[in-house]
Amino acid sequence: MLATLAFIAVALVALSHVGFLVLEMFLWDRPVGRRIFGMTPEQSRFSAPLAANQGLYNGFLAAGLAWGLLSSSIPLMTFFLVCVIVAGVFGGLTAKRSILVLQALPAIVALALVYAAR
Repeated sequence: MLATLAFIAVALVALSHVGFLVLEMFLWDRPVGRRIFGMTPEQSRFSAPLAANQGLYNGFLAAGLAWGLLSSSIPLMTFFLVCVIVAGVFGGLTAKRSILVLQALPAIVALALVYAAR
C-alpha cells in the first residue's frame, strides 16, 4: 500500500514537471501563460527564451523521475526528487513563495513516501 502511494506521489511530481514544461516552453507567450504569471505581452515576449530554457530543465526532471519509476530505482528517484526540492526551495526564496508549495512540498512528500515504503 505504501509503495503504491509512493509510486503515485513520484508520478504526480513528474507529471507536474511535464505541465511546467508545456507552460514554460509553449504557453508562456500566449494569453494563458500571461494570465498565470501576471505578465504583459511585452514581458512575456521578452522573457520567453528564458522560460523555454527553464521548461526544458523541468522536462529533464520529469524524465529522470519517470526513469526512476520505470526502473524502480530508489537512488534515481531520490536524486531527481532532491533536485526538484532544491529547485523549489531556490525558486521559493528568490522568485515566488508559492513555488515552495507547488514544487518543493510535493517532492518532499514523495521522497518521504519513497523511503517509508522501503
